[in-house]
Amino acid sequence: MRIIFSILCCLVIDFSFAQTDADIPDYRSKKDNFLKMQEKDIRADLSQFTFGGISESLVKHRLNSLPLIGAKDDQIIFSNDTATVQITTAAFDPTKHKVTWFEDKYAVKLDNKPFWGTENTVPKHIITSVVAIIEGDTVVVPQSAFIDLYEPHLYYTDSKSKTKTYCNVYTSGNKRNYYIYMFNGNGNGKYEVTWVIQDKRYLRRVVDWNF
Repeated sequence: MRIIFSILCCLVIDFSFAQTDADIPDYRSKKDNFLKMQEKDIRADLSQFTFGGISESLVKHRLNSLPLIGAKDDQIIFSNDTATVQITTAAFDPTKHKVTWFEDKYAVKLDNKPFWGTENTVPKHIITSVVAIIEGDTVVVPQSAFIDLYEPHLYYTDSKSKTKTYCNVYTSGNKRNYYIYMFNGNGNGKYEVTWVIQDKRYLRRVVDWNF
């Protein structure tokens, strides 16, 4: 009987934790999701490399990519003869931000905005800039397109001590569009983002999570 009672207690505890986790409010908008996209040509391109578009990737077509030329803790650079893309990051300073808590232990907003990147904890790293130089013209991705995206992962080292990255920069077949891609976050906070540049102007972002 004591064993049965102990098992029941464990089940109740597990259910309580699951219920609490399920009740944590999620304020993140889905307006930037892949499935919300209306631009058919861009949607077809993104389906070739994003998790959000994997269900539409049956018909493959080639996208060119910019080579990785350098990566360090706070910066990664991709470049070829016609374009250079640089992403920079920095440490998150919690003293400069307002954290909204749920039940005093789950971070659900930063500076009154929902955010991506952690499992309801205060992040440690931020994206500070995303800049592309295309055929001599500079395109700056606006801060509003990444201010709520945290825990960027620029690179990692594989078993052979080679530098690898989940980041990529792709170009469409007609070279009108550039896609700057990152796969970031920790645990259940993982997400992917693609910033779209069209005709040397920032167009939009695409964000997906819960893979």
